[in-house]
Amino acid sequence: MSPELELTIAAAKEAGELLRANYESDLVVDEMKAHDIKLELDVKTQDLITERILATFPDHAIYGEEGIGGNQESSSQWIVDPIDGTVNFFYGIPHFCVSIALRQEGELKLGAIYDPMMDEMFAVDYEGPATRNGKPIQPSNRAELRQAVVTIGFSKTKESMDAGLERYRKLAYQVRKTRMMGSAALALAYISCGRLDAYIEEQISLWDIAAGVLLVERGGGSVTVTPTESTKDKSSIVASNGKLPLENIS
Repeated sequence: MSPELELTIAAAKEAGELLRANYESDLVVDEMKAHDIKLELDVKTQDLITERILATFPDHAIYGEEGIGGNQESSSQWIVDPIDGTVNFFYGIPHFCVSIALRQEGELKLGAIYDPMMDEMFAVDYEGPATRNGKPIQPSNRAELRQAVVTIGFSKTKESMDAGLERYRKLAYQVRKTRMMGSAALALAYISCGRLDAYIEEQISLWDIAAGVLLVERGGGSVTVTPTESTKDKSSIVASNGKLPLENIS
């Protein structure tokens, strides 16, 4: 394991312990939006991760959901989502995670997604297979939509919700089951180990998907990320096990 991945895993686990300690507790809400919630704990968790990373790599950059840090001119950038699935967390639904990825010279190199409630660490290094709790994983072999379990994310704008609803209406009749689970990072982690077969969302941020994209691709899965024209810094994503007919779900 590279020193960078060791740090990533250690930071993700420590952040996960903080989330687990605060699960189903009285939470301070910084902002309550129509389709989202911002917690004080989001900021505290990213601060913890930032401190751990910059203590080892003070010249690196931090790009996270709760802001930036470090040297923004650096070619090494850590992409951080301190709580992916904040609404789940707030409502006491035990499906959320910490996601950390490292991008160097514009290319994703390694990452980790930690689910503190399941104590599952999904990780991928510079080289080698994607792993779950240290054991190699790979996407499913299911090649027909009628066999597939697909998760669809619903973004926060009316435009993206309408598009997602229309896609859901069409897909629901073609696949075995659809799921809406509330965490993009875990959706990708689940594809990487074969629990899910595909994930689609109209608008998503880089910090939600960076580590998960690498997990899926390292195992032979397929991910298409397309910047959206209507919303700055958002992209659409179609991810699968690499065997499903993408033209039928994208």
